[in-house]
Amino acid sequence: MNSRALHQQATPAARVMGRRPTRPGVRLPDGQAQARRAADASAPAAIFVKQAPPFRMASRESHPEGTIVTAGCVLIGTGELVVMAGPCSIESRQQIRETARRVKAAGADMLRGGAYKPRTSPYDFQGLGRKALGWLAEAGRETGLPVVTEVLSPEDVDLVAEHADLLQVGARNMQNYALLRRLATATKPVLLKRGPSATIQEWLLAAEYLLSGGNPQVVLCERGIRTFETATRNTLDLAGVALAKQLTHLPVIVDPSHGTGKRALVAPASRAAAAVGADGLLIEVHPCPGRALSDGEQSLDPREFVELMLTLRPHPAAVRT
Repeated sequence: MNSRALHQQATPAARVMGRRPTRPGVRLPDGQAQARRAADASAPAAIFVKQAPPFRMASRESHPEGTIVTAGCVLIGTGELVVMAGPCSIESRQQIRETARRVKAAGADMLRGGAYKPRTSPYDFQGLGRKALGWLAEAGRETGLPVVTEVLSPEDVDLVAEHADLLQVGARNMQNYALLRRLATATKPVLLKRGPSATIQEWLLAAEYLLSGGNPQVVLCERGIRTFETATRNTLDLAGVALAKQLTHLPVIVDPSHGTGKRALVAPASRAAAAVGADGLLIEVHPCPGRALSDGEQSLDPREFVELMLTLRPHPAAVRT
């Protein structure tokens, strides 16, 4: 068999490396062996270049140590589980104040509540806006809990930042680049939810807008993605949480309420999130879920929240500054 035929039978890896295969047990004539050695010596060596991830500032390669985000007096990313709890929507001053007292007593670290609610249907409850922001801030002050709430548009950033310690970007707005660019200039940290159809890379690139624009205080939130499964509201991607923790230095928390859409699944999903290394949880709690104006079917009542907290944190750890 001539050398050309031997080369054609070579494995792709052998051809890439510039090496010509030799049949075992075949001794080449001296002339051919000398020519082979000369050809191998002049063949270019393979060069392997490791490609940098497109999310340069969010990548753990550029920032090996984990980032710790400060929201009010709470530290996120220390290795201790931070629990943010409260109603999906702020419905009244009494409701948010009562919920704040109940979740604080159960051991929550932060108070969540929606003042502006982007809803799929224009006929659903949209939130009480500026009035609800004031009630949320008041409840936070009364209980000593830092608050997290959603901001919908660039024009609302300053207003929401006056009342909240952590500014939330909802799943529908993950790729709202005008909003991300505006939040990149804010002085408050940002909670960035993953979009329901977003890949992990798209999620991290959205965070890159915030980081590259000047805001290093970013927390990522997995809240479930849309798949073919209809038994749950979304599919909670806990493998994605574990992978994100490897890819980025930013803290990653989980929203088991939206991730499952079912009250009975919130507790097991919360424990699973803690097991895969999530830095925190965002849980919906309502004094009376059956009368909630939004997402009552996925909200815990105060008693259920107490029971969950006892399984998550039998010995509360300090996560405050």
